[in-house]
Amino acid sequence: MLLDLLGYIGIAVFAASGALVGVHRRLDLFGVCVVGITTGIGGGIIRDLLLGIHPPTSLDTWPNVTVGFFASLAVFVAHRQMGKVRRGVLVLDAFGMGLFASTGATIALGAGGSALSGALIGTTTAVAGGVIRDVLVNEVPLLLHRDLYALPALLGASTVVFADALALPENVGLVVGTVLATGLRLLALWRKWNLPLARNLPVL
Repeated sequence: MLLDLLGYIGIAVFAASGALVGVHRRLDLFGVCVVGITTGIGGGIIRDLLLGIHPPTSLDTWPNVTVGFFASLAVFVAHRQMGKVRRGVLVLDAFGMGLFASTGATIALGAGGSALSGALIGTTTAVAGGVIRDVLVNEVPLLLHRDLYALPALLGASTVVFADALALPENVGLVVGTVLATGLRLLALWRKWNLPLARNLPVL
């Protein structure tokens, strides 16, 4: 099923981004895997808690944690081949964000959520893993940076909701939502698009 496949891919790339940060922070194997797995499944746990799914799927079945573990382990072993750490984290994070935005919205709608809850829960699913990762390594979350992050996630989740309202096949919303969210995030990184700051701020 495409929903499950995209979910596993999302966990893998988010876990890889978390593990890459852990390697950069010189954590040991256990620390790298903890940061990686938590990053990979964190968004799904928050999503399930919001939807009243207890215990959360990621903690109740083995595949999600297993995917996160092996993705983290792969990064720990082959991090030298992954290029510059910062660029690698941002690219992996963009793909994970797009995947989780669309799958989170789809799961929320499938659980009986409204269009609004689908869009918001999809967005929350997409950004939560990255926030947890950055908090664990004591960094300012990407969500709070000037560059576009939450808005691409909201676009992807809203696309899924819109496709559902048009009664399009579920896979259409999943694929288009993922592509739009990931594409906008990567384009914003490439073009250095960001949201404005308040004017006339004092110089620090």
